Amino acid sequence: MSSVSIFGLGAMGTALASRFLEEKYKVAVWNRSPEKASPLLEKGATLSHTPVDGINTSDLIIICLLDNAAVQATLDSALDHLRGKTIINLTNGTPDQARKMSDLIVSHGAQYVHGGIMATPSMIGLPHALVLYSGSPDAFKAAEADLSVLAKGVFLGEDAGSASLHDLALLSGMYGLFSGFLHATALVSSSTPAVKFLDLLVPWLGQ
Repeated sequence: MSSVSIFGLGAMGTALASRFLEEKYKVAVWNRSPEKASPLLEKGATLSHTPVDGINTSDLIIICLLDNAAVQATLDSALDHLRGKTIINLTNGTPDQARKMSDLIVSHGAQYVHGGIMATPSMIGLPHALVLYSGSPDAFKAAEADLSVLAKGVFLGEDAGSASLHDLALLSGMYGLFSGFLHATALVSSSTPAVKFLDLLVPWLGQ
C-alpha cells in the first residue's frame, strides 16, 4: 500500500487527503488544529501529532497551508528529518518564495517540487482538475503516478518558481476576462439588456 503525509487540513488539504483515502493510500495527516482531522480519521487516516511524526511516517509529504510563512514555521522544527524525503508544496505564493523554499529543503537533503492548484476542492480527482508543478524533475517523475490521483499534472521545468509564475499568469488571464465582460456589459446596460448583448458578444469573442 502506498503512503503519503498531508500537512494542512483546510478545504483543499482535506480534499487532497480524502482523495488519497478513496484510492486506498495509507494517509497520515497533520494540522495545527488537530480536531479538523476527525472526519478523515473516521475514513481511515492516521493523525500525526507533530510535523516530525508526519515526515517520519511517509517518504512523500504534501503540504497545503495558508501561506509559505506557515510552511516555514511548520518545517522549522523538522528540517533535520527531511533527508531522503520528497516534499510537494502546494501552498500559494510567489515564484521567489517557492525558490527560497526549494533551496531550504534541498539543503537538508530532500527533494522539492512546488505546485499550483488550478482547481477548487470539489474538483480534486475529476478529469478537468489541473495542477502545475516545477522543481526537481526526478522527484516529480517518481511521484507522478501518486500525484495523478489528484489531478492532471503539468511539469514546467526545474525552476521551482515556474509553477507559481504560471499560476499567477493564468489567474490574471481569467480575472482579466471577467473584468472585461463586466466592463462591456456595464457600457451597454443603459440601452441594451445584458442577455441581448450576449447575442453579439459571444460570437464576436469566438471569431
